[in-house]
Amino acid sequence: MKSSIQRNIGPFALMLTGLGSIIGSGWLFGAWKAAKIAGPAALCAWIIGAVVILAIALTYAELGAMFPESGGMVRYARYSHGALVGFISAWANWIAIVSVIPIEAEASIQYMSTWPYEWAHNLFLNGSLTPPGLFLSALLVIVYFMLNYWGVKVFARANTAITVFKFIIPGLTILGLLLSGFHSENFGTSSSFAPYGWSAVFTAVATSGIVFSFNGFQSPVNLAGEARNPSKSVPFAVIGSILLALVIYVLLQVAYIGAVNPADVVKGWSHFNFASPFAELALALNLNWLAILLYVDAFVSPSGTGTTYMATTTRMIYAMERNNTLPKMFGNVHPFYGVPRNAMWFNLAVSFVFMFFFRGWSSLAAVISVATVISYLTGPISLMALRRTAVDVERPLKLPLMNLIAPFAFVCASLVLYWAKWPLTGEIILLMVVALPVYFYYQGKSGFSGWGADLKAAWWLVAYLPTMAVLSVIGSKQFGGMNVLPYGWDMLVVAVISLGFYVWGVNTGYRTRYLDERESEEDILEGVGV
Repeated sequence: MKSSIQRNIGPFALMLTGLGSIIGSGWLFGAWKAAKIAGPAALCAWIIGAVVILAIALTYAELGAMFPESGGMVRYARYSHGALVGFISAWANWIAIVSVIPIEAEASIQYMSTWPYEWAHNLFLNGSLTPPGLFLSALLVIVYFMLNYWGVKVFARANTAITVFKFIIPGLTILGLLLSGFHSENFGTSSSFAPYGWSAVFTAVATSGIVFSFNGFQSPVNLAGEARNPSKSVPFAVIGSILLALVIYVLLQVAYIGAVNPADVVKGWSHFNFASPFAELALALNLNWLAILLYVDAFVSPSGTGTTYMATTTRMIYAMERNNTLPKMFGNVHPFYGVPRNAMWFNLAVSFVFMFFFRGWSSLAAVISVATVISYLTGPISLMALRRTAVDVERPLKLPLMNLIAPFAFVCASLVLYWAKWPLTGEIILLMVVALPVYFYYQGKSGFSGWGADLKAAWWLVAYLPTMAVLSVIGSKQFGGMNVLPYGWDMLVVAVISLGFYVWGVNTGYRTRYLDERESEEDILEGVGV
Protein backbone atom coordinates (compact mmCIF):
# COMPACT_ATOMS: atom_id res chain seq x y z
CA MET A 1 0.00 0.00 0.00
CA LYS A 2 1.25 3.52 -0.80
CA SER A 3 2.37 5.74 2.04
CA SER A 4 0.31 8.89 2.47
CA ILE A 5 1.16 12.56 2.13
CA GLN A 6 1.67 14.19 5.54
CA ARG A 7 -0.39 17.15 6.82
CA ASN A 8 2.17 19.43 8.48
CA ILE A 9 1.64 22.97 7.13
CA GLY A 10 -0.21 25.62 9.17
CA PRO A 11 -2.18 28.59 7.74
CA PHE A 12 0.54 31.23 8.12
CA ALA A 13 3.20 28.95 6.65
CA LEU A 14 0.78 28.14 3.82
CA MET A 15 0.26 31.84 3.09
CA LEU A 16 4.03 32.36 3.10
CA THR A 17 4.24 29.48 0.63
CA GLY A 18 1.84 31.36 -1.66
CA LEU A 19 3.67 34.64 -1.20
CA GLY A 20 6.97 32.84 -1.68
CA SER A 21 5.68 31.56 -5.03
CA ILE A 22 4.27 34.91 -6.11
CA ILE A 23 7.30 37.05 -5.29
CA GLY A 24 10.01 35.50 -7.39
CA SER A 25 11.65 36.81 -10.53
CA GLY A 26 8.45 38.69 -11.40
CA TRP A 27 9.25 41.56 -9.05
CA LEU A 28 12.80 41.81 -10.39
CA PHE A 29 11.69 42.18 -14.03
CA GLY A 30 7.91 42.79 -14.13
CA ALA A 31 7.91 46.55 -13.45
CA TRP A 32 10.43 47.16 -16.24
CA LYS A 33 8.64 44.94 -18.76
CA ALA A 34 5.17 46.35 -17.96
CA ALA A 35 6.39 49.95 -18.26
CA LYS A 36 8.20 49.07 -21.51
CA ILE A 37 4.87 47.93 -22.99
CA ALA A 38 2.40 50.39 -21.39
CA GLY A 39 4.40 53.30 -19.91
CA PRO A 40 3.16 54.75 -16.57
CA ALA A 41 -0.24 53.13 -17.20
CA ALA A 42 1.48 49.87 -16.20
CA LEU A 43 0.19 50.75 -12.72
CA CYS A 44 -3.33 50.06 -13.98
CA ALA A 45 -2.15 46.79 -15.54
CA TRP A 46 -1.04 45.45 -12.14
CA ILE A 47 -4.41 46.31 -10.58
CA ILE A 48 -6.36 44.75 -13.47
CA GLY A 49 -4.17 41.65 -13.25
CA ALA A 50 -4.74 41.34 -9.50
CA VAL A 51 -8.54 41.66 -9.87
CA VAL A 52 -8.57 38.94 -12.54
CA ILE A 53 -6.35 36.60 -10.55
CA LEU A 54 -8.24 37.19 -7.31
CA ALA A 55 -11.56 36.30 -8.95
CA ILE A 56 -10.07 33.10 -10.36
CA ALA A 57 -8.29 32.33 -7.09
CA LEU A 58 -11.51 32.54 -5.09
CA THR A 59 -13.01 29.73 -7.19
CA TYR A 60 -9.92 27.60 -6.57
CA ALA A 61 -9.93 28.40 -2.86
CA GLU A 62 -13.40 26.88 -2.53
CA LEU A 63 -12.37 23.87 -4.62
CA GLY A 64 -9.20 23.47 -2.57
CA ALA A 65 -11.21 23.38 0.65
CA MET A 66 -13.67 20.87 -0.88
CA PHE A 67 -10.89 18.59 -2.09
CA PRO A 68 -7.88 19.02 0.20
CA GLU A 69 -5.66 16.83 -1.93
CA SER A 70 -2.03 17.11 -2.86
CA GLY A 71 -1.78 18.48 -6.40
CA GLY A 72 -5.53 19.14 -6.38
CA MET A 73 -5.60 21.67 -9.22
CA VAL A 74 -5.02 18.90 -11.75
CA ARG A 75 -8.01 16.90 -10.46
CA TYR A 76 -10.94 19.33 -10.06
CA ALA A 77 -11.98 19.39 -13.73
CA ARG A 78 -11.86 15.58 -13.76
CA TYR A 79 -14.37 15.51 -10.89
CA SER A 80 -16.78 17.91 -12.63
CA HIS A 81 -16.47 16.99 -16.34
CA GLY A 82 -14.66 13.67 -16.62
CA ALA A 83 -11.33 12.45 -17.89
CA LEU A 84 -10.91 14.45 -21.14
CA VAL A 85 -11.49 17.93 -19.68
CA GLY A 86 -9.56 16.79 -16.64
CA PHE A 87 -6.56 15.79 -18.73
CA ILE A 88 -6.44 19.04 -20.76
CA SER A 89 -6.80 21.07 -17.57
CA ALA A 90 -4.11 19.06 -15.78
CA TRP A 91 -1.72 19.32 -18.72
CA ALA A 92 -2.21 23.10 -18.96
CA ASN A 93 -1.69 23.53 -15.21
CA TRP A 94 1.43 21.43 -15.19
CA ILE A 95 3.00 23.14 -18.26
CA ALA A 96 2.33 26.57 -16.76
CA ILE A 97 3.91 25.66 -13.43
CA VAL A 98 6.80 23.34 -14.28
CA SER A 99 8.24 25.90 -16.73
CA VAL A 100 8.56 28.39 -13.87
CA ILE A 101 11.31 26.30 -12.24
CA PRO A 102 13.92 26.96 -14.96
CA ILE A 103 12.83 30.58 -15.52
CA GLU A 104 13.53 31.39 -11.87
CA ALA A 105 17.03 29.94 -12.13
CA GLU A 106 17.63 31.81 -15.37
CA ALA A 107 16.48 35.07 -13.77
CA SER A 108 19.12 34.72 -11.05
CA ILE A 109 21.91 34.17 -13.57
CA GLN A 110 20.63 37.01 -15.78
CA TYR A 111 20.95 39.43 -12.83
CA MET A 112 24.36 37.94 -12.09
CA SER A 113 25.49 38.81 -15.63
CA THR A 114 25.65 42.52 -14.72
CA TRP A 115 28.15 41.96 -11.93
CA PRO A 116 31.31 44.09 -12.52
CA TYR A 117 33.36 41.13 -13.76
CA GLU A 118 34.18 40.05 -17.28
CA TRP A 119 33.34 36.39 -16.60
CA ALA A 120 29.91 37.45 -15.30
CA HIS A 121 29.20 39.55 -18.40
CA ASN A 122 29.78 36.44 -20.51
CA LEU A 123 26.94 34.55 -18.81
CA PHE A 124 24.19 36.41 -20.69
CA LEU A 125 24.80 37.77 -24.18
CA ASN A 126 22.45 39.05 -26.89
CA GLY A 127 19.34 38.32 -24.86
CA SER A 128 20.10 34.69 -23.97
CA LEU A 129 22.18 32.66 -21.56
CA THR A 130 25.50 31.29 -22.77
CA PRO A 131 26.59 27.68 -22.02
CA PRO A 132 28.29 28.74 -18.72
CA GLY A 133 25.10 30.62 -17.80
CA LEU A 134 22.98 27.57 -18.55
CA PHE A 135 25.29 25.41 -16.45
CA LEU A 136 24.92 27.71 -13.43
CA SER A 137 21.15 27.81 -13.96
CA ALA A 138 21.07 24.01 -13.95
CA LEU A 139 22.97 23.97 -10.64
CA LEU A 140 20.34 26.27 -9.11
CA VAL A 141 17.53 23.97 -10.25
CA ILE A 142 19.35 21.09 -8.54
CA VAL A 143 19.42 23.17 -5.33
CA TYR A 144 15.62 23.62 -5.56
CA PHE A 145 15.35 19.87 -6.04
CA MET A 146 17.46 19.03 -3.00
CA LEU A 147 15.54 21.39 -0.70
CA ASN A 148 12.39 19.36 -1.43
CA TYR A 149 13.99 15.93 -1.52
CA TRP A 150 13.95 15.41 2.25
CA GLY A 151 10.33 16.26 2.87
CA VAL A 152 7.78 19.00 3.29
CA LYS A 153 9.04 20.14 6.73
CA VAL A 154 12.47 21.01 5.37
CA PHE A 155 10.84 22.77 2.42
CA ALA A 156 8.45 24.78 4.62
CA ARG A 157 11.22 25.94 7.01
CA ALA A 158 13.49 27.01 4.15
CA ASN A 159 10.66 28.82 2.36
CA THR A 160 9.52 30.71 5.47
CA ALA A 161 13.03 32.11 6.00
CA ILE A 162 13.37 33.03 2.31
CA THR A 163 9.97 34.75 2.21
CA VAL A 164 10.80 36.98 5.18
CA PHE A 165 13.92 38.06 3.29
CA LYS A 166 11.75 38.69 0.21
CA PHE A 167 9.74 41.29 2.13
CA ILE A 168 12.81 43.16 3.26
CA ILE A 169 14.58 43.62 -0.10
CA PRO A 170 11.59 44.86 -2.14
CA GLY A 171 10.79 47.23 0.75
CA LEU A 172 14.33 48.62 0.76
CA THR A 173 14.23 48.92 -3.03
CA ILE A 174 11.00 50.92 -2.89
CA LEU A 175 12.34 53.25 -0.18
CA GLY A 176 15.77 53.62 -1.78
CA LEU A 177 14.42 54.59 -5.21
CA LEU A 178 11.63 56.83 -3.89
CA LEU A 179 13.96 58.77 -1.59
CA SER A 180 16.96 59.03 -3.91
CA GLY A 181 15.76 59.73 -7.41
CA PHE A 182 12.00 60.17 -7.75
CA HIS A 183 10.84 62.12 -10.81
CA SER A 184 7.11 62.83 -10.62
CA GLU A 185 7.14 64.22 -14.17
CA ASN A 186 7.59 60.67 -15.46
CA PHE A 187 3.93 59.98 -14.65
CA GLY A 188 2.50 62.27 -17.34
CA THR A 189 4.72 65.23 -18.14
CA SER A 190 7.76 63.69 -19.82
CA SER A 191 5.33 61.46 -21.71
CA SER A 192 1.60 60.82 -21.53
CA PHE A 193 0.27 58.47 -18.87
CA ALA A 194 -0.73 55.87 -21.48
CA PRO A 195 1.66 56.64 -24.38
CA TYR A 196 0.83 53.45 -26.32
CA GLY A 197 -2.92 53.48 -25.69
CA TRP A 198 -5.05 51.39 -23.37
CA SER A 199 -4.76 48.32 -25.59
CA ALA A 200 -1.08 48.25 -24.53
CA VAL A 201 -2.20 48.20 -20.88
CA PHE A 202 -4.30 45.09 -21.55
CA THR A 203 -1.44 43.46 -23.48
CA ALA A 204 0.87 44.20 -20.53
CA VAL A 205 -1.52 42.29 -18.26
CA ALA A 206 -1.25 39.24 -20.51
CA THR A 207 2.39 39.25 -21.67
CA SER A 208 4.65 41.39 -19.46
CA GLY A 209 4.76 38.82 -16.68
CA ILE A 210 1.93 40.26 -14.55
CA VAL A 211 -0.24 37.13 -14.69
CA PHE A 212 2.93 35.08 -14.28
CA SER A 213 3.93 37.21 -11.26
CA PHE A 214 0.66 36.41 -9.44
CA ASN A 215 0.65 32.74 -10.40
CA GLY A 216 1.91 31.54 -7.03
CA PHE A 217 -1.58 31.56 -5.50
CA GLN A 218 -1.78 28.00 -6.85
CA SER A 219 0.78 26.74 -4.35
CA PRO A 220 -1.48 26.82 -1.26
CA VAL A 221 -4.21 25.10 -3.30
CA ASN A 222 -1.87 22.37 -4.54
CA LEU A 223 -0.51 21.86 -1.02
CA ALA A 224 -3.98 21.72 0.54
CA GLY A 225 -3.52 17.99 1.14
CA GLU A 226 -0.61 18.80 3.45
CA ALA A 227 -2.33 21.64 5.34
CA ARG A 228 -3.82 21.51 8.81
CA ASN A 229 -7.51 22.56 8.71
CA PRO A 230 -7.56 23.28 4.94
CA SER A 231 -11.07 24.84 4.98
CA LYS A 232 -9.63 27.87 6.81
CA SER A 233 -5.99 27.69 5.79
CA VAL A 234 -6.49 27.59 2.01
CA PRO A 235 -8.67 30.71 1.51
CA PHE A 236 -6.62 32.63 4.08
CA ALA A 237 -3.41 31.74 2.25
CA VAL A 238 -4.75 32.40 -1.27
CA ILE A 239 -6.41 35.77 -0.64
CA GLY A 240 -3.75 37.02 1.76
CA SER A 241 -0.84 36.24 -0.53
CA ILE A 242 -2.45 37.94 -3.57
CA LEU A 243 -3.33 41.15 -1.71
CA LEU A 244 0.08 41.44 -0.05
CA ALA A 245 1.78 40.86 -3.40
CA LEU A 246 -0.38 43.51 -5.11
CA VAL A 247 0.73 46.16 -2.60
CA ILE A 248 4.38 45.25 -3.16
CA TYR A 249 4.09 45.17 -6.97
CA VAL A 250 2.28 48.53 -7.24
CA LEU A 251 4.84 50.25 -4.99
CA LEU A 252 7.68 48.72 -7.02
CA GLN A 253 6.09 49.95 -10.25
CA VAL A 254 5.77 53.48 -8.81
CA ALA A 255 9.40 53.37 -7.69
CA TYR A 256 10.61 52.15 -11.09
CA ILE A 257 8.65 54.73 -13.11
CA GLY A 258 9.83 57.53 -10.85
CA ALA A 259 13.48 56.44 -10.82
CA VAL A 260 14.31 56.39 -14.54
CA ASN A 261 15.87 59.47 -16.11
CA PRO A 262 13.24 61.88 -17.55
CA ALA A 263 15.59 62.63 -20.44
CA ASP A 264 15.44 58.95 -21.39
CA VAL A 265 11.66 58.84 -20.97
CA VAL A 266 11.31 61.41 -23.75
CA LYS A 267 12.81 58.83 -26.15
CA GLY A 268 9.99 56.41 -25.27
CA TRP A 269 9.40 53.77 -22.62
CA SER A 270 9.93 50.99 -25.16
CA HIS A 271 13.61 52.02 -25.48
CA PHE A 272 14.50 50.92 -21.94
CA ASN A 273 16.51 47.69 -22.07
CA PHE A 274 17.86 46.27 -18.82
CA ALA A 275 19.43 42.92 -17.96
CA SER A 276 18.96 43.63 -14.22
CA PRO A 277 16.50 46.57 -14.02
CA PHE A 278 16.45 47.56 -10.34
CA ALA A 279 20.15 46.84 -9.79
CA GLU A 280 21.14 49.01 -12.76
CA LEU A 281 18.87 51.82 -11.53
CA ALA A 282 20.41 51.58 -8.06
CA LEU A 283 23.92 51.87 -9.52
CA ALA A 284 22.84 54.87 -11.62
CA LEU A 285 21.61 56.57 -8.42
CA ASN A 286 24.86 55.67 -6.56
CA LEU A 287 22.94 53.34 -4.24
CA ASN A 288 25.71 50.75 -4.24
CA TRP A 289 24.47 49.16 -1.01
CA LEU A 290 21.06 48.59 -2.60
CA ALA A 291 22.63 47.17 -5.77
CA ILE A 292 24.54 44.62 -3.68
CA LEU A 293 21.36 43.61 -1.81
CA LEU A 294 19.52 43.27 -5.12
CA TYR A 295 22.24 41.05 -6.54
CA VAL A 296 21.90 38.85 -3.44
CA ASP A 297 18.11 38.86 -3.65
CA ALA A 298 18.28 37.97 -7.34
CA PHE A 299 19.28 34.55 -6.03
CA VAL A 300 17.06 34.46 -2.94
CA SER A 301 13.67 35.51 -4.43
CA PRO A 302 13.77 33.32 -7.55
CA SER A 303 15.24 30.46 -5.53
CA GLY A 304 12.38 30.65 -3.04
CA THR A 305 9.87 30.50 -5.87
CA GLY A 306 11.78 27.77 -7.69
CA THR A 307 11.87 25.70 -4.51
CA THR A 308 8.14 26.16 -3.98
CA TYR A 309 7.31 25.25 -7.57
CA MET A 310 9.51 22.18 -7.40
CA ALA A 311 7.24 21.10 -4.54
CA THR A 312 3.92 21.95 -6.18
CA THR A 313 4.74 20.47 -9.60
CA THR A 314 5.81 17.27 -7.91
CA ARG A 315 2.39 17.07 -6.24
CA MET A 316 0.80 17.73 -9.65
CA ILE A 317 2.56 14.73 -11.19
CA TYR A 318 1.54 12.68 -8.14
CA ALA A 319 -2.09 13.76 -8.71
CA MET A 320 -1.96 13.10 -12.47
CA GLU A 321 -0.86 9.54 -11.72
CA ARG A 322 -3.90 9.24 -9.46
CA ASN A 323 -5.92 10.37 -12.52
CA ASN A 324 -4.53 7.25 -14.28
CA THR A 325 -2.85 9.35 -17.01
CA LEU A 326 0.79 8.77 -16.00
CA PRO A 327 2.84 5.69 -15.02
CA LYS A 328 2.16 4.23 -11.58
CA MET A 329 5.71 4.88 -10.37
CA PHE A 330 4.95 8.61 -10.11
CA GLY A 331 2.41 7.89 -7.39
CA ASN A 332 4.94 6.28 -5.04
CA VAL A 333 5.46 8.35 -1.88
CA HIS A 334 8.60 7.94 0.23
CA PRO A 335 7.51 6.11 3.42
CA PHE A 336 9.55 8.33 5.77
CA TYR A 337 9.87 11.76 4.12
CA GLY A 338 6.33 11.75 2.69
CA VAL A 339 7.24 13.12 -0.77
CA PRO A 340 6.75 11.52 -4.22
CA ARG A 341 10.41 11.31 -5.23
CA ASN A 342 9.94 9.70 -8.65
CA ALA A 343 7.74 12.63 -9.64
CA MET A 344 10.49 14.98 -8.44
CA TRP A 345 13.07 13.34 -10.72
CA PHE A 346 10.69 13.64 -13.67
CA ASN A 347 10.12 17.37 -13.09
CA LEU A 348 13.86 17.91 -12.73
CA ALA A 349 14.43 16.40 -16.18
CA VAL A 350 11.62 18.46 -17.75
CA SER A 351 13.05 21.63 -16.18
CA PHE A 352 16.36 20.98 -17.93
CA VAL A 353 14.51 20.60 -21.26
CA PHE A 354 12.76 23.96 -20.84
CA MET A 355 16.04 25.56 -19.85
CA PHE A 356 17.71 24.31 -23.02
CA PHE A 357 15.03 25.71 -25.36
CA PHE A 358 14.26 29.00 -23.56
CA ARG A 359 17.45 30.75 -22.49
CA GLY A 360 16.25 34.01 -20.94
CA TRP A 361 13.54 35.45 -18.67
CA SER A 362 11.72 37.43 -21.37
CA SER A 363 11.66 34.54 -23.85
CA LEU A 364 9.61 32.40 -21.47
CA ALA A 365 7.60 34.87 -19.34
CA ALA A 366 4.95 35.63 -22.00
CA VAL A 367 4.55 31.94 -22.88
CA ILE A 368 4.09 30.99 -19.22
CA SER A 369 1.57 33.81 -18.70
CA VAL A 370 -0.70 32.70 -21.55
CA ALA A 371 -0.40 29.01 -20.64
CA THR A 372 -1.32 29.96 -17.08
CA VAL A 373 -4.48 31.76 -18.22
CA ILE A 374 -5.61 28.69 -20.17
CA SER A 375 -4.94 26.53 -17.12
CA TYR A 376 -7.26 28.76 -15.05
CA LEU A 377 -10.26 28.49 -17.36
CA THR A 378 -11.74 25.28 -15.99
CA GLY A 379 -11.74 26.39 -12.33
CA PRO A 380 -14.84 28.65 -12.33
CA ILE A 381 -16.77 26.20 -14.54
CA SER A 382 -15.81 23.15 -12.45
CA LEU A 383 -16.85 24.86 -9.22
CA MET A 384 -20.29 25.89 -10.44
CA ALA A 385 -20.89 22.54 -12.18
CA LEU A 386 -20.09 20.73 -8.92
CA ARG A 387 -22.43 23.01 -6.99
CA ARG A 388 -25.16 21.79 -9.36
CA THR A 389 -24.28 18.09 -9.69
CA ALA A 390 -22.57 17.15 -6.42
CA VAL A 391 -24.68 18.79 -3.74
CA ASP A 392 -23.92 15.96 -1.33
CA VAL A 393 -20.16 16.62 -1.26
CA GLU A 394 -19.10 18.40 1.92
CA ARG A 395 -18.17 22.05 1.38
CA PRO A 396 -16.12 23.37 4.31
CA LEU A 397 -15.96 26.71 2.48
CA LYS A 398 -18.84 28.09 0.40
CA LEU A 399 -18.14 31.63 -0.76
CA PRO A 400 -21.03 34.09 -1.30
CA LEU A 401 -21.75 35.77 -4.66
CA MET A 402 -20.01 32.98 -6.57
CA ASN A 403 -22.83 33.07 -9.14
CA LEU A 404 -21.34 36.43 -10.16
CA ILE A 405 -17.66 35.84 -9.36
CA ALA A 406 -17.31 32.60 -11.36
CA PRO A 407 -18.61 33.93 -14.72
CA PHE A 408 -16.67 37.18 -14.17
CA ALA A 409 -13.50 35.14 -13.60
CA PHE A 410 -14.04 33.06 -16.76
CA VAL A 411 -14.74 36.10 -18.94
CA CYS A 412 -11.70 37.91 -17.52
CA ALA A 413 -9.46 34.91 -18.21
CA SER A 414 -10.78 34.78 -21.77
CA LEU A 415 -10.05 38.47 -22.26
CA VAL A 416 -6.50 38.06 -20.97
CA LEU A 417 -6.03 35.20 -23.42
CA TYR A 418 -7.24 37.49 -26.23
CA TRP A 419 -5.05 40.40 -25.07
CA ALA A 420 -1.95 38.23 -25.47
CA LYS A 421 -2.18 38.94 -29.24
CA TRP A 422 -2.02 36.68 -32.26
CA PRO A 423 0.05 34.55 -33.04
CA LEU A 424 1.09 33.91 -29.41
CA THR A 425 -2.51 33.05 -28.52
CA GLY A 426 -2.67 30.36 -31.21
CA GLU A 427 0.75 28.94 -30.39
CA ILE A 428 -0.12 28.37 -26.74
CA ILE A 429 -3.54 26.91 -27.59
CA LEU A 430 -1.71 24.43 -29.82
CA LEU A 431 0.67 23.59 -26.96
CA MET A 432 -2.35 22.75 -24.80
CA VAL A 433 -3.55 19.97 -27.14
CA VAL A 434 -0.29 18.33 -28.24
CA ALA A 435 -0.37 15.91 -25.30
CA LEU A 436 -3.75 14.41 -26.21
CA PRO A 437 -2.10 11.20 -27.57
CA VAL A 438 -1.01 10.47 -23.99
CA TYR A 439 -4.63 10.76 -22.88
CA PHE A 440 -5.86 8.45 -25.65
CA TYR A 441 -3.12 5.91 -24.82
CA TYR A 442 -4.30 5.60 -21.23
CA GLN A 443 -7.95 5.65 -22.29
CA GLY A 444 -7.17 2.76 -24.64
CA LYS A 445 -5.55 0.83 -21.80
CA SER A 446 -8.76 1.20 -19.79
CA GLY A 447 -10.92 0.15 -22.77
CA PHE A 448 -12.32 3.69 -23.21
CA SER A 449 -14.44 3.21 -20.12
CA GLY A 450 -16.91 6.10 -19.72
CA TRP A 451 -15.63 7.71 -22.95
CA GLY A 452 -19.07 8.76 -24.24
CA ALA A 453 -20.06 10.71 -21.12
CA ASP A 454 -16.63 12.33 -20.86
CA LEU A 455 -16.69 13.45 -24.51
CA LYS A 456 -20.18 14.94 -24.13
CA ALA A 457 -18.98 16.94 -21.13
CA ALA A 458 -15.87 18.10 -23.01
CA TRP A 459 -17.40 19.58 -26.17
CA TRP A 460 -17.54 23.09 -24.68
CA LEU A 461 -13.74 23.09 -24.15
CA VAL A 462 -13.04 21.37 -27.48
CA ALA A 463 -14.99 24.17 -29.21
CA TYR A 464 -13.75 26.98 -26.95
CA LEU A 465 -10.02 26.74 -27.78
CA PRO A 466 -10.32 27.03 -31.60
CA THR A 467 -13.01 29.69 -31.21
CA MET A 468 -10.61 31.83 -29.16
CA ALA A 469 -7.92 31.29 -31.80
CA VAL A 470 -10.30 32.49 -34.56
CA LEU A 471 -11.33 35.54 -32.51
CA SER A 472 -7.65 36.34 -32.04
CA VAL A 473 -7.05 36.12 -35.82
CA ILE A 474 -9.97 38.36 -36.80
CA GLY A 475 -9.63 40.72 -33.86
CA SER A 476 -8.48 44.34 -33.88
CA LYS A 477 -5.05 45.35 -35.14
CA GLN A 478 -4.21 46.56 -31.61
CA PHE A 479 -4.19 42.92 -30.55
CA GLY A 480 -2.43 41.53 -33.61
CA GLY A 481 -5.53 40.56 -35.59
CA MET A 482 -6.86 41.29 -39.08
CA ASN A 483 -9.07 44.13 -37.75
CA VAL A 484 -12.32 42.46 -38.87
CA LEU A 485 -13.52 43.23 -35.35
CA PRO A 486 -12.67 46.88 -34.56
CA TYR A 487 -11.01 47.86 -31.30
CA GLY A 488 -13.49 47.97 -28.41
CA TRP A 489 -16.10 45.86 -30.17
CA ASP A 490 -13.60 42.99 -30.29
CA MET A 491 -13.41 42.80 -26.50
CA LEU A 492 -17.19 42.98 -26.20
CA VAL A 493 -17.53 40.07 -28.67
CA VAL A 494 -14.92 38.03 -26.74
CA ALA A 495 -16.73 38.72 -23.46
CA VAL A 496 -20.18 37.75 -24.80
CA ILE A 497 -18.95 34.58 -26.55
CA SER A 498 -16.90 33.48 -23.54
CA LEU A 499 -19.96 34.00 -21.31
CA GLY A 500 -21.84 31.66 -23.63
CA PHE A 501 -19.11 29.05 -23.27
CA TYR A 502 -19.24 29.48 -19.49
CA VAL A 503 -22.96 28.66 -19.43
CA TRP A 504 -22.38 25.71 -21.77
CA GLY A 505 -19.52 24.39 -19.65
CA VAL A 506 -21.40 24.64 -16.35
CA ASN A 507 -24.45 22.88 -17.76
CA THR A 508 -22.51 19.98 -19.34
CA GLY A 509 -20.86 19.06 -16.06
CA TYR A 510 -22.15 15.87 -14.48
CA ARG A 511 -21.62 13.75 -11.39
CA THR A 512 -18.63 11.78 -12.60
CA ARG A 513 -17.57 8.41 -11.29
CA TYR A 514 -14.25 10.00 -10.33
CA LEU A 515 -15.94 11.63 -7.35
CA ASP A 516 -16.62 8.14 -6.01
CA GLU A 517 -12.96 7.26 -6.61
CA ARG A 518 -12.01 10.21 -4.46
CA GLU A 519 -14.33 9.18 -1.65
CA SER A 520 -13.09 5.59 -1.56
CA GLU A 521 -9.50 6.80 -1.74
CA GLU A 522 -10.08 9.09 1.25
CA ASP A 523 -11.41 6.10 3.18
CA ILE A 524 -8.23 4.17 2.31
CA LEU A 525 -6.04 7.05 3.46
CA GLU A 526 -7.94 7.25 6.74
CA GLY A 527 -7.33 3.55 7.15
CA VAL A 528 -3.56 3.99 6.94
CA GLY A 529 -3.62 6.73 9.54
CA VAL A 530 -3.57 10.09 7.76
